[in-house]
Amino acid sequence: MSDTNILFVPQEFLMADRSMSCLPVSLSLLATFQSAVAILGAPSEVYTFGTQYWFLGCSYFLGLLIPAHVFIPVFYRLRLSSAYEYLELRFNKTVRICGTVTFIFQMVIYMGVVLYAPALALNAVTGFDLWGAVLAMGLVCTLYTALGGLKAVIWTDVFQTVVMFAGQLAVIVVGASQAGGIGEVWRKAVNGSRIAGLDLNPDPLERHTFWTLGVGGVFLMLALYGVNQAQVQRYLSSRTEKEAVMSCYVVFPCQQIVLCLGCLMGLVMFARYGEDSPLDKGYVKTNDQMVLYFVMDVFRDLPGLPGLFVACLFSGALSTISSAFNSLATVTMEDLIKPHFPNMTESKATLLSKGLALAYGLVCLAMAYIASIMGSVLQAAFSIFGMVGGPLLGLFCLGMFFPWANPIGAVVGLVAGLAMAFWIGIGSFVMRMSHSTPVPPLNTTALPLFDNMTATVMATLASATTAKPRPTGVEALYSLSYLWYSAHNSTTVVVVGLIVSFLTGPMKEKDLTPGTVFPVMGTLLFFLPERYREKLCCVTPLAQKPKEINTQPYQMAKKDSNGAAYCKDDTLTEDKETESDVAQTEDEDLETRVALPSCQLTAHTVQETAL
Repeated sequence: MSDTNILFVPQEFLMADRSMSCLPVSLSLLATFQSAVAILGAPSEVYTFGTQYWFLGCSYFLGLLIPAHVFIPVFYRLRLSSAYEYLELRFNKTVRICGTVTFIFQMVIYMGVVLYAPALALNAVTGFDLWGAVLAMGLVCTLYTALGGLKAVIWTDVFQTVVMFAGQLAVIVVGASQAGGIGEVWRKAVNGSRIAGLDLNPDPLERHTFWTLGVGGVFLMLALYGVNQAQVQRYLSSRTEKEAVMSCYVVFPCQQIVLCLGCLMGLVMFARYGEDSPLDKGYVKTNDQMVLYFVMDVFRDLPGLPGLFVACLFSGALSTISSAFNSLATVTMEDLIKPHFPNMTESKATLLSKGLALAYGLVCLAMAYIASIMGSVLQAAFSIFGMVGGPLLGLFCLGMFFPWANPIGAVVGLVAGLAMAFWIGIGSFVMRMSHSTPVPPLNTTALPLFDNMTATVMATLASATTAKPRPTGVEALYSLSYLWYSAHNSTTVVVVGLIVSFLTGPMKEKDLTPGTVFPVMGTLLFFLPERYREKLCCVTPLAQKPKEINTQPYQMAKKDSNGAAYCKDDTLTEDKETESDVAQTEDEDLETRVALPSCQLTAHTVQETAL
């Protein structure tokens, strides 16, 4: 008999053949959301308000430890290609499609803004053609993403990360030397009250305190490094689960370095300009442009170095956009196309994935044009993006930590979280517009992910010098610090989801797909008798590591509305494969085949060879 090869997922294009090592994956994780907007925004934030922003680094501890030891083991052992496959395994297809559509909406909006913001800054400061920059970035990024797939994206991210570090270091070194040395920079920052102490004010309406940055920031990091498809895809491209976990550990010091570089650049800017900022003098119109103006000012007598920072800026934009293209192509292929064409060949699937990456590139250019005509509504685009991240985090937490949550609760919870997020965001916008003064309140904030503080600075620049009475009632909700947005919205999803699940009938232990629930509830409720823990579905174990599944096949099969129903084919196919492998004495191949049964949702190549 001839070999039969069916490949539902173009593994090399979308998953880099699951062959990447720790270092390139970790640098790609860092570069993916270290966007040009963050490079422009963090120094402006520190220049204007001081180093309180640095305490965001405290959130990186839990924000990276939890994904490393909770989310990665669950996703990696299920051998997924799309994070949203998990939602079908845990709930049903409806929840998966809801999550996928929400993610696509989130990323499409952000892509256009990330592409447009650096081009606008470059145009304002240097006179470089705006749409020339937008088209050049968009087309170059689209081409190498469509042609090379995830492997190309990861390796270009590595190079772009090096360029970003070099550009920022050059600015700090040259700027500090021109200001009289790093000691003089620090002295001026202290005298100018830009070195912030530990602010333990628990008020959630305060824009930046230790609690908003260190605790609220954890939820932002979880939404970014825990469940975002662009990051999950990188974890799953790792050779082993251990390397995926290690990549999270390597990202931690890199994130701290990036944060310190942004803060240092802001302090060097303050040492150069003091309170007399280029924005006040009218040299630039927004904080987005201030950093680039500073760079051109510092490097005006040093040929080549302005180009290095421009390369740094555009590297940030390219790394973010290329990651978005590839992750969007993956979820569209896996969640929206593959279920309808299960027998698609590898060549057709790869070709279609490249077409999807190209199509999303064109959509990105269109979004950049829309961003250009938004004007002041540009901030609203960031807000919409941030409002979507929290509910998605809540949806995954609901499924992963609460075994009794059912599909109805998941859908109602997601809708409630999105409704709450948009209610606060739109209400805040309307309240701001209804005021006679053009000064936005403290919360024009929902900017949320990706360390983007630019619009927040714009929102609070004028309000920093005038004391305002504390908002009450609904206005207080509208004034919530943006760093609590993710926590607030994800909590809404979990609470509503659990209530609806209990009202409509919680899931039973036997209905859960093995390995989709992280046994945190069982650990927390260890003091209860086992019969009560069974009723609460608190005894479901985590899936075994792939190399340990040779004796107990871990099966993930078709789902009905109540949970998992295993395929009959699994037993037959695995028996056939076992007999074939015993005859050929290929133990290693047996391990791989048993780990990936034929009707598993994340379908991989299955070869049946008759003796």
